[in-house]
Amino acid sequence: DPDCEWWGTSIFRREAETGNVWAAGYQPSGVAPNSDDAAFFEDRVEISRRDGTLETRMEVAVSPEDDAEVRRITIFNNGHRTREIELTSYAEIVLAPDAADAAHPAFSNLFVQTEFASDLEAILATRRRGAPDEDEVWAAHLSVVEGDAVAGLQFETDRARFLGRGRVIRTPVSVIDGQPLSNTAGAVLDPIFSIRKRIRLVPGA
Repeated sequence: DPDCEWWGTSIFRREAETGNVWAAGYQPSGVAPNSDDAAFFEDRVEISRRDGTLETRMEVAVSPEDDAEVRRITIFNNGHRTREIELTSYAEIVLAPDAADAAHPAFSNLFVQTEFASDLEAILATRRRGAPDEDEVWAAHLSVVEGDAVAGLQFETDRARFLGRGRVIRTPVSVIDGQPLSNTAGAVLDPIFSIRKRIRLVPGA
């Protein structure tokens, strides 16, 4: 059932002190919240969940003018202690027609190359052209923090490094075990977009 699958962009949330991991929604972590809700509007989708004294709201909107999707994550600390939360995004890169990717996904991935634009704090990806008359295709992935950010940005473009040996998206080693992202880009066998930032939330923030 496509409605129940985790395909798409994922946002993981990990508390630095306890190591507890949730997704901004239910998938892909599969961790059940204390309560959750989903609301569908004409211009956006809102998914909210409560885990103990932390509340998370994710708003997803697609621009009607540009090829862009925006996800806004708002976290409320309703507890009595300061919390440090790591937010890690994850999305697989295709940059090709769906039929071509479905027919030969491993071969298709070989043509995708990534780079990190430090001035924009963004990951860029492009597909190397197979013929001079092919259009250049680019994609960008970035994260902006409004609040008290701590530590520096980390990023990853290699799916194997992100997941770890024998792991799947439900249990990625870089999130579950809290391993730092490698901050590498270039030509990888299985490209992804992943950016991590850490925020500090005082009680009531």
